[in-house]
Amino acid sequence: MKKKRISYLPYVRKNLRWLLAGPLFIAAGGVLEQLQPRFMANIVDRAIRGEGLAEAQRMSIIWQNGGVMLAVALLNVVCGLLGVYFISNGSFRFGADLRAAMYGRVQRYAYSNIDKFSSASLVTRLTNDVTNIQNTVTQTLRMATFTSAMLITGIVNAVQINARLALVTVFAVPAIAFVIALLVVKGFPLFRRMQEKLDALNARVQETAANIRVIKSFVREPYERQRFGDASEQLRESAVRASGLMVIIAPVMQLVMNGTTVAALWFGAGLVQAGEMEVGDLMAYNTYIMHILMSLMMLSMCIIMFSRAKACSDRIKQVLAEEPDIAEKPDAVTAPVTQGRIEFRHVGFRYDPASPDPVLQDIDLTVEPGEMLAIVGATGSSKSTLVNLIPRLYDVSEGAVLIDGVDVRDYQIRTLRQGIGMVPQKNVLFSGTVAENIRWGCAGASDEQMMQAASDAQADAFIRALPDGYDTVLSQGGVNVSGGQKQRLCIARALIKKPAILILDDSTSAVDTETEGRIRDSFRQHLKGTTVVLIAQRISSVYTADRILVLDNGRMAGLGTHEELLRTNAIYQEIVRSQQKGVQA
Repeated sequence: MKKKRISYLPYVRKNLRWLLAGPLFIAAGGVLEQLQPRFMANIVDRAIRGEGLAEAQRMSIIWQNGGVMLAVALLNVVCGLLGVYFISNGSFRFGADLRAAMYGRVQRYAYSNIDKFSSASLVTRLTNDVTNIQNTVTQTLRMATFTSAMLITGIVNAVQINARLALVTVFAVPAIAFVIALLVVKGFPLFRRMQEKLDALNARVQETAANIRVIKSFVREPYERQRFGDASEQLRESAVRASGLMVIIAPVMQLVMNGTTVAALWFGAGLVQAGEMEVGDLMAYNTYIMHILMSLMMLSMCIIMFSRAKACSDRIKQVLAEEPDIAEKPDAVTAPVTQGRIEFRHVGFRYDPASPDPVLQDIDLTVEPGEMLAIVGATGSSKSTLVNLIPRLYDVSEGAVLIDGVDVRDYQIRTLRQGIGMVPQKNVLFSGTVAENIRWGCAGASDEQMMQAASDAQADAFIRALPDGYDTVLSQGGVNVSGGQKQRLCIARALIKKPAILILDDSTSAVDTETEGRIRDSFRQHLKGTTVVLIAQRISSVYTADRILVLDNGRMAGLGTHEELLRTNAIYQEIVRSQQKGVQA
């Protein structure tokens, strides 16, 4: 699908009142800041250097101007606080909305979309990248608004004081323009590379944390520390290069500022000596020049933040622009899956549409309601890929998959998947209690239904033996239960749905054969109307199935009962012989 153009305007409009009110108060503060030098000039020229004034008159001028300066300063503080309050609220709300939109988009992704992004990269984009955008909005609205107000009012006041002397600042413009151009050209690639290195570091941390038990069992801690150190060092080098831009630019900006200030004082002193300018006006003018130059320097800082934010923004837009490969039709079927009849009509599939070699080719069979179909084949024969087409985790490349006579592409996705219980090859549990994990399959299930599902999955006994039974808290990923226990909890989670179709993708590989047999018996007793599609490596897991499908390199190499295949199918015979040899050995 064609990627759509992404704009942040909807998120800005949603928080417009905050994002407008804040800069208005900040701008007001910038204007108030520029009033102070004028009052100070009045004090110097009229009260301190003024001639012919009585002491009382001088003090009156000082008190009047000083009082106004204090009032302006207090008003400036109020404007600053209100500006920060509104901008902070606006930017944090903007960031929260943007993060929610990204999270919602990722939830809608098909498997094929998720394959394009690593989990570490998605985490970085949802956290670090959005935070950088959010901080940029906060800082630039404050800095850019304040400095713009100071820059404009500073130029106006400087010209009012002495237009000829104001021309001195013109010579600073080319140097500052060069610095800003350098920031734009050099900064963006550096910050983009830095975010990519952060992705790599996060990936290393996630992988290490998820596999810490394997690392310890193989005593590979030094090796993993080295890999982490390499990733961290690459991020450090990238960050140093990006920060090095500031190391170069800051002295240049400082040189321009100091040079302009010296030039202004040099020529201004001449004007004071010639009687064309008052000392107080020169002091005020010098303050305005400093404000102008500081404003320009702060604007260059905003450019640096924009350079990093641009790199983050591009990565965020990639997530938002990625259209789900699987989409519902406007008139999608909402009728629930009830019978569980599955038809594969000359199905073909390619992960990459441009690939000449299909992963699945000409799969043509029907699974009747209540039937158990087992799928066997060598590793890489696309068994998992085939069953992933049933709940439409991927879309077929050729042919069609039908459930209850309806093409799965015509179903409402939620309706389709609610009628299917699936236990994927990789068993996943979430942090929370055992009960919460089982109820993932059906949030409104009663305690009796939950316990029945656990009993059918042969999990009830070991659950009750846990310290808190069904209220035992599982660690993230279920690391505090064994592999076989984790599989049985995942089966219970699928069974509690009472699905019309149950898909088990090698879901009993860590369970002993006796327990596996009891699980199959419970299916026959309590899932009589449920269509079961079972992937397994062990012949003992599939020989009682109604039919067995043999896959070979994505093609149908045989279909029949255990006895039929044992007589007629060479591939199935070889699988049986290899397992019997293993038993005899």
